[in-house]
Amino acid sequence: MKILLTGGAGYIGSHTCIALIEAGFEPVVLDNFSNSNPVVLDRLARILGRQVTLERGDVLDTPWLEQVLRRHRPMGVVHFAGDKAVGESVTNPLKYFHNNIGGAISLLQAMTRVAADGGEMGTPALVFSSSATVYGDPASVPITEDFPRSHTNTYGHTKLVIEDMLEAMQRSAPHWRIGVLRYFNPVGAHPSGLIGEDPNGTPNNLMPYVAQVAVGQRPYLNIYGGDYPTRDGTGVRDYIHVQDLAAGHVAALQRLLDSGRSFTVNLGTGTGSSVLEVVRAFEKASGRAVPYQIVPRRAGDVAECFANPALAKELLGWHAQLSLEDMCIDAWRWQSANPNGYRSDEAA
Repeated sequence: MKILLTGGAGYIGSHTCIALIEAGFEPVVLDNFSNSNPVVLDRLARILGRQVTLERGDVLDTPWLEQVLRRHRPMGVVHFAGDKAVGESVTNPLKYFHNNIGGAISLLQAMTRVAADGGEMGTPALVFSSSATVYGDPASVPITEDFPRSHTNTYGHTKLVIEDMLEAMQRSAPHWRIGVLRYFNPVGAHPSGLIGEDPNGTPNNLMPYVAQVAVGQRPYLNIYGGDYPTRDGTGVRDYIHVQDLAAGHVAALQRLLDSGRSFTVNLGTGTGSSVLEVVRAFEKASGRAVPYQIVPRRAGDVAECFANPALAKELLGWHAQLSLEDMCIDAWRWQSANPNGYRSDEAA
């Protein structure tokens, strides 16, 4: 059973690719490698013992995307493709509106045209990679799916707009099956150490930055804000292992294909960890010091954000199983084996 993964060579997409194959699906990776590296496909082949099907191109190219859908006739689509750096989204909003919202529109247009043919794609199944940023600055935690939605940055704004688009699609075409997954903070790496998070340039997320400091690539960590109303003054987030997140996508697809019912769920652990707690856990996992300095808060950040994941357990039979310790151990295994990320292959 084929599943199309837009942005499938990215961090979350590549891990989900493995989880899908292990569950008996046949993933087709679609990627333009603007935010990922083609080496990922070689690494996936080493893990899986087989090649993964690749379609190289841009999700914004609607006619080409339509051809890909007709060629493969996937039973479902997981939409990962898009830009994801909160800070950059604030300074370059047009890029995010164009790529994220434009990409979603292109995909929906292509799927709509192919669905009109009938057959196995006549009742489209789509899993959308959304984000906890659609909750804005929540009034309280833990966050449930019925919390008011808002945004504090352009990245979150694009996710919110796409969620609204999908809701409108569902109303206009009730036969569509749509699963919206609101991620909290994906971290960690595959236990093989062959694939992991490999940001271009300066990392925008905490864990890869901490890992690069620990491996000696960067002299210290900037902690954005030490005066939040939290237990140690640093921001608190719900960190979820990327392996658990990948399993959540498999569960979501199976739910859509088996029941035909749409849903929106949080994917998180239900536990918040502060930046300093993550630093200490990483120091323990790596045996390395992680020097840091406190700097002013970053635009668009909030004090606390962690999930109530009960609905995902109820609807999908899914819950996070891996701890913060597991996340740090696997992230360190990836970083220490690949000090330059996937570019380590070029230096070999």
